[in-house]
Amino acid sequence: MGVTETSTYRDLHLPSLIIGGSFATVAICLSLYSILQHLRFYTNPAEQKWIVSVLFMVPVYATESIISLSNSKFSLPCDILRNCYEAFALYSFGSYLVACLGGERRVVEYLENESKKPLLEEGANESKKKKKNSFWKFLCDPYVLGRELFVIEKFGLVQYMILKTFCAFLTFLLELLGVYGDGEFKWYYGYPYIVVVLNFSQMWALFCLVQFYNVTHERLKEIKPLAKFISFKAIVFATWWQGFGIALLCYYGILPKEGRFQNGLQDFLICIEMAIAAVAHLFVFPAEPYHYIPVSECGKITAETSKTEVKLEEGGLVETTETQVEASGTSIKESVQDIVIDGGQHVVKDVVLTINQAIGPVEKGVTKIQDTIHQKLLDSDGKEETEVTEEVTVETSVPPKE
Repeated sequence: MGVTETSTYRDLHLPSLIIGGSFATVAICLSLYSILQHLRFYTNPAEQKWIVSVLFMVPVYATESIISLSNSKFSLPCDILRNCYEAFALYSFGSYLVACLGGERRVVEYLENESKKPLLEEGANESKKKKKNSFWKFLCDPYVLGRELFVIEKFGLVQYMILKTFCAFLTFLLELLGVYGDGEFKWYYGYPYIVVVLNFSQMWALFCLVQFYNVTHERLKEIKPLAKFISFKAIVFATWWQGFGIALLCYYGILPKEGRFQNGLQDFLICIEMAIAAVAHLFVFPAEPYHYIPVSECGKITAETSKTEVKLEEGGLVETTETQVEASGTSIKESVQDIVIDGGQHVVKDVVLTINQAIGPVEKGVTKIQDTIHQKLLDSDGKEETEVTEEVTVETSVPPKE
């Protein structure tokens, strides 16, 4: 059986390397072209820093997959790199949606306004029923959460970024100790436990993002959020479940169980999928809208004026005039510096905030337990002192025998 599996891998390795390499080259070239376009016309840093981070996921995935496919010895380091960037890309996509809504302050204001609508419609009795804990309200009716929805959404994305990175390095450590067992669903290996943790974390992050999208998709119509949402999710979550499915098929003997074949098949499929994703990104994350900037930000520059008609609810039409100014090219070096420095600061701030949010309830719980134990000790000491006092009282009250 082992000879057959090795022969299968050896026969398929060179053809898959050629085909996968071709797709990976296409993916890298198209993605780098799209990234350079955004860096060249870096007119909206708040949005474009996160777009570039999302687009960069394709060359990262394609590069590490073709390296891993060419030499299986690099499979684990490449997988760790991919997992770390996958978590960051998910965070970047959520930050991009927030930036498109005008930033965190405007998002919170919008969600607060949305939370007031059901309360105004349902009356005082219904509003009392909605005063449950924020987690339960988030599961049942996210529209009434207001600011809490934004806090939970950010927590869901950042916790996945932290856990994914932590588990990636934990995988590397377990592999060095020989107890990881990639694709082995056995209790004495670390693989099944890490899979369970990441599945839960990933589903929670996806759920948070979906709930946030459900509330804000009307405000995001201009950027066509559904196409962006689907194209991004297809990369992040489909590749994860694809690897999990391949591991199951290999474990039950449907596919060859050799580790090199399992990793090679995953890498080969990712190379093909990244080429498809790169083509999709050209349409869902185009740089053309950023070729123009508001006329108020410019001096004496030739502008293009477009007229559009807006239909009112009453049935009338209003003609609006929008003036667009073609932006001059920006320095790619300055654009990269803004992405790395400003984006890095944003990530660090959110990570620290999320860790504090996670530690806060734990500290409260530990403090409560300590207070409870301390109170019980005081009660028991007081009870013992009372018993001793009663015994002394009884002894003193009994008259001595003559």
